[in-house]
Amino acid sequence: MEGAAAAEKNGSPPPWAPGEREQSRRLPDFLQSVNLKHVKLGYHYLITHLLTLLLVPLMVVIVLEAGRTDPDDLRQLWVNLQFNLVSIVVCSAVLVFGTTVYILTRPRPVFLVDYACYRPPDRLQRKILERSGLGEETYVPDAMHHLPPRPSMSAARDEAEQVMFGALETLFRNTGIKSKDIGILVVNCSLFNPTPSLSAMIVNRYKLRGNILSFNLGGMGCSAGVIAVDLARDLLQVHRNTYAVVVSTENITQNCGRPAPIAGDRRRSKYSLIHVVRTHRGADDKAFRCVYQEQDDDHKVGVYLSKDLMAIAGGALKTNITTLGPLVLPISEQLLFFATLVANKLLNAKVKPYIPDFKLAFEHFCIHAGGRAVIDELEKNLQLRPIHVEASRMTLHRFGNTSSSSIWYELAYIEAKGRMRRGNRVWQIAFGSGFKCNSAVWQALRNVKPSPEGPWEDCINRYPVEIIDGIPSSFSPINGSSTLA
Repeated sequence: MEGAAAAEKNGSPPPWAPGEREQSRRLPDFLQSVNLKHVKLGYHYLITHLLTLLLVPLMVVIVLEAGRTDPDDLRQLWVNLQFNLVSIVVCSAVLVFGTTVYILTRPRPVFLVDYACYRPPDRLQRKILERSGLGEETYVPDAMHHLPPRPSMSAARDEAEQVMFGALETLFRNTGIKSKDIGILVVNCSLFNPTPSLSAMIVNRYKLRGNILSFNLGGMGCSAGVIAVDLARDLLQVHRNTYAVVVSTENITQNCGRPAPIAGDRRRSKYSLIHVVRTHRGADDKAFRCVYQEQDDDHKVGVYLSKDLMAIAGGALKTNITTLGPLVLPISEQLLFFATLVANKLLNAKVKPYIPDFKLAFEHFCIHAGGRAVIDELEKNLQLRPIHVEASRMTLHRFGNTSSSSIWYELAYIEAKGRMRRGNRVWQIAFGSGFKCNSAVWQALRNVKPSPEGPWEDCINRYPVEIIDGIPSSFSPINGSSTLA
């Protein structure tokens, strides 16, 4: 999940037996079990908005009834109301008060103005094993180009500056946003957290204003990008009329980054943030330790991946999607799901649990490109078509596992292909250590075109490449690029 190799102590057996390896790399089959408590979480959200859902049909009924009312009856009602002035004044006051409270307390909409993905210079290219789903154009930083590698604090800082500043420069050019306009800065990076912090490095480089609200999220894994967006959204509810910049990055030296300004300016924005659903399984010891950074007997630091990782990821995903489902799925899908659940739980019927069709809720899917197995299993369990996971597979092939920023490279791929239309909804879903599964739902405000200097700008015509068992079916060595035969 973290884009690093699992640490294995010398002389110790692997965390799973050979016969268990394939099974442990698979997500649990969602058709086999659905936990009722997970469903309750989702329906809690539904009940929270029940009043709004009930008022809409009530108003429709009132309008229809008023349209069928005889004009003489309406005149008689008006005459009666003239003799009951106190009731009219009280009702009007209540209506005005209720409307005012609703306007002042409703959540403020949050919009995504633009985003930029960093693309390293060609000198960073190195061929990586294709069976992992990675192609010939993925990148590693300068310190990894030596034998043996030369990791150092200085090299890690250079990598962080190159990635963050490179993406921010592109972003500021594309949007025209000035540094003085930025009131909120959120940076997330799991494996490199120096002092001063990464957010302080950005403040210093761009001379951001002295009262900026800056945050640095560390050690939160590949799902931290969604957490950072959620934090920025909450801050914008309080601090209005400003811009928030979110920088999601990772560091390989001790990688790629993505900043996105989020603002309440609908006219300039590409997307509106509809929902954020976060699931944290850290209270469970197995989930907490399934992705764990530690030293081996030779004092080499790595990330240990438990044999239970896929099962734990499946449980977190199940909780997350059953919470998200009632917010996004059409009523027809929810009724089918609930009916089969009741039949199994209460009537002991031998009916397979109905897995809702999320393709009816979303036009596009951005699944964290943490590895080929993750994408394969989500495609199977969510019953997606190849085109729905194309952005994830091609991002993994072209850029590798870019940790928390991978979902933005995938969104850039969809835009570069010209597939994003006004009203389309995008589901970004990511996993991270702890263990976490987080989802963000965006809706396009217009037909979105790719921003200048995008990561796919000079290679989108070569994609998608056909990948069979993790290996491109055919590729050309021209400039080290993979092409479809």
